[in-house]
Amino acid sequence: MFDLHADIAGLATILVMAGSVWLLSVIKHDVSIVDSAWSLFIAGAMLSYFLVLKTTAPRAWLTVILVATWAARLAIHITLRNWGEAEDKRYQAIRERNQPNFVFKSLYLVFGLQAVLSWIVSLPVLAAIASSSQPNWLDAFGLAVFIFGFLFEATADFQLSRFKGDTTNQGRVMDRGLWRYTRHPNYFGEFCVWWGIYLLALAAGGWWSVVSPLLMSLLLMRISGVVLLEKDIHLRRPGYRDYVARTPAFFPRVPRK
Repeated sequence: MFDLHADIAGLATILVMAGSVWLLSVIKHDVSIVDSAWSLFIAGAMLSYFLVLKTTAPRAWLTVILVATWAARLAIHITLRNWGEAEDKRYQAIRERNQPNFVFKSLYLVFGLQAVLSWIVSLPVLAAIASSSQPNWLDAFGLAVFIFGFLFEATADFQLSRFKGDTTNQGRVMDRGLWRYTRHPNYFGEFCVWWGIYLLALAAGGWWSVVSPLLMSLLLMRISGVVLLEKDIHLRRPGYRDYVARTPAFFPRVPRK
């Protein structure tokens, strides 16, 4: 089900949040804080959908719990990971390419873009919350896919944090745990999370929100995820070429010998 009033309210919430984070980035001289806010933008839209639609259906409550849990974990993880660090080198490159007046350009180049993307990604959340139909087998399947993806991503993030926390691993390639079966288990987990949410929306009749997981898949595999991260990583980690040769980029499988 699509509700235009709720959809506009969600977009407005995200834009206000994005503008506030932009102001903070100006003070901190660090636009990479948008990464910490990304999941919170979606959670903000979700809250708007929930309040505007005033629904009490089981699927709506389930969606709120799942998305809020995902958003809080991801925001906390990224914030702790980046705490005390300089602006991410990806955003430093964007800053250099867009001088002069990057402070103002970042409002639409970084924060405006992220706001629009998060709004699109939130569409299945709207569809799932807007429906009052009873849960069915697709909801159960979607919940299972979400839980699998959430745990896969959280485990991968934890394993990588421990690996980086050991100073003896500096310059080495993380190829243990889930990272043995895919070079980007955190991205694969995120992929599953949003296809799981879409299944909840599909169970509610929101087939049209498929644009969300398709967009997320494109971002993770072809644009801001795998491709961007691996652009120059072999220069910093000499063993990465061998890791690429034996380990799939995204979908997990047993590594080649």
